[in-house]
Amino acid sequence: MKVIICGAGKVGASIAKHLVHQKNDVTVIDQSSNLINDIREKLDLKTINGSASNPSVLKNAGADEADMIIAVTLHDEINMVACQMAHTFFKIPRKIARLRSEDFLNPIWRDLYNADNMPIDLIISPELEVARSIERQLKAPGAHDVVPFLNDEIELLSLPIKETCPLVDTNLISIHELFQENTDKNKDLRASILGINRGDGLFIPKKNDSLMTGDLIYVIVDKNHVKRTMSAFGLNEKPIKKIIIVGGGNIGFNLAKDLENINSDISVSIIEKNDERAKFIADQLNSSLVLKGDGLDQAILDEANIKDADMMLALTNDDETNIIISAVARKNNCESLILVNNSEYNKLKDVLGITKVIDPRKITVSKILKHVHKGRIESVYSIGNNQAELIHAQILKSSKLLNKNIKDSDLPDGMKIGLMKKSNQIIIPDKNTVIEENDEVLFLCMTEDLNNAEELFKIREAY
Repeated sequence: MKVIICGAGKVGASIAKHLVHQKNDVTVIDQSSNLINDIREKLDLKTINGSASNPSVLKNAGADEADMIIAVTLHDEINMVACQMAHTFFKIPRKIARLRSEDFLNPIWRDLYNADNMPIDLIISPELEVARSIERQLKAPGAHDVVPFLNDEIELLSLPIKETCPLVDTNLISIHELFQENTDKNKDLRASILGINRGDGLFIPKKNDSLMTGDLIYVIVDKNHVKRTMSAFGLNEKPIKKIIIVGGGNIGFNLAKDLENINSDISVSIIEKNDERAKFIADQLNSSLVLKGDGLDQAILDEANIKDADMMLALTNDDETNIIISAVARKNNCESLILVNNSEYNKLKDVLGITKVIDPRKITVSKILKHVHKGRIESVYSIGNNQAELIHAQILKSSKLLNKNIKDSDLPDGMKIGLMKKSNQIIIPDKNTVIEENDEVLFLCMTEDLNNAEELFKIREAY
């Protein structure tokens, strides 16, 4: 597949790295010669130094033969025009654009984005996606991330293994047997550990591998069994009832608005430095308390009643400020969740004493990659710094797995099936489970084995 990526920043570079590793033909366009030189040194791809909104630049990038354009420059207008040029002059089949402006994303303008006006097939708003990600985490305190699949019937949980976890030093086969024992509800626990992040490395565990303190595990689970699953790993956190958001930008504002719209019982206070912005969000919100001031000012925090808060969310545009806010939260015996744009800080979170980190780049890249695959892929979520993908795919007639049981399917080492949906029933498959047409399968696949997995599933089809 031939893909043009407009923008060589962190998001564009991450997408390019992922697609190059999958053996796609990738061209990156950016006006910054420094960014272009940097990405050219790291990846085997074509680069163009110029503006993606210029038809001649797109033509030089091979737009006449491109299957997809992904516009993720820093400027909404350039991203929109690039998609328009791609459609009008080059008939590129799929067009994805990142938009940040609240005005462009206002629902009253949704009719603008169609083939007759502004032909964008998919609009990605990092701020909205991050707000939704945080909202999911608030519903499952103790989890580092919660991602929905299968129309919200299944969730991927990212769970820390603490010293208090009763399953530390327990191997996976024993954990699986424990999950399958009848409970007081007389139901098996439909949950499966797919991946373990240990240190800087992500791996798919074997049945004799054991959990260790400090691991971050990825568990796919029936949504109805989330609370029981977290309890099994010793994560019996109390529900979050009150949060303080520091930073009333698009993320903080959209999170508060979403919580109000779903009639959440979470009490929200927002602290915003800018007087004009504070007045704007106060006018737009109904039940949330908006305070104008500095989130590092103890007097303001006392006014926000921090002593009763369950969590402080540091959502300013400055990473260093967010890190300091997390320290202030600890001083006030309050848990924190912080926004970081520099992924290097993410690696240092344990040293810095930070428990929960939100990375907009990672969330945006995962959302875009979901729409890059062809065929019957329903969802994709990248984990472990894009080291692997959790994929939800439907079994086609063309699949090489059709009518085979799992033990005879010759799955790559870097791939593991987690849950399946058969005849509207969610099951944890075993080695004798037969894969049938229209089954829906959730599997984790290391990036280096994606092509092999796609070949087995026959995910890729011609446009």
